[in-house]
Amino acid sequence: MITLHDKVFEPFILEDEILDRIGTIGTSLSAEYAGKNPLFIAVLNGSFMVASDLMKSMSIPCEISFVKVSSYHGTSSTGRVDELIGLNTDIKARHIILLEDIVDTGVTVDKVVKLLSVAEPASVKTCTLLFKPDAFKGKKSPDYIGFTVPELFVVGYGLDYDELGRNLRDIYKLKED
Repeated sequence: MITLHDKVFEPFILEDEILDRIGTIGTSLSAEYAGKNPLFIAVLNGSFMVASDLMKSMSIPCEISFVKVSSYHGTSSTGRVDELIGLNTDIKARHIILLEDIVDTGVTVDKVVKLLSVAEPASVKTCTLLFKPDAFKGKKSPDYIGFTVPELFVVGYGLDYDELGRNLRDIYKLKED
C-alpha cells in the first residue's frame, strides 16, 4: 500500500508484468515496421516510462519525439484537450506510432491523431500501456494495448495523482473503502 496526497493505493500490475508486455509489443512493432524507420510520438507526461522501455525493446531503426497535452485534473478527465507543446518534427509520409500511458475516454488520442493527420503521415497507429474499454468514447480503439483494465483510478509507471506517483515501478489502483 502507498499513500499519495489523501488517497491510499494498492498494488495492481507489477513491474515484471509491465516489462514483459512492453517487450512483446516491441517485438510485434519491430516485425511490422521492419525497413520503415517508424517515428514514435510519446504523449507526455505519463508515457515517458512506457516510451523509454518500448524504445529499448525495439530491434529496428526508429525515432522518437514528444508532444504534451493535458486532459486530466485530479482523478477525472476534464473532457477537453489542451495542446501544450507541439511537434517540431516533419512527419509527412512517416509511419507514426502514438504512445500513451493510458487510454480511457479516447479524447486525447482522437485530438492528437487529428492534429497529426493534417501533416500527412503515411500511417498513424496508437499504442497504450493501459486501455479502459468501458470508458472509451473515441473513434478508434488503440492498435496495440498492454493491458485492458476496468474503470479504476491507477497510478505508477508514469501515471500520476496530482503529479505524485509517476516514479513508482508498479501500477497501483485506488483502494476502495
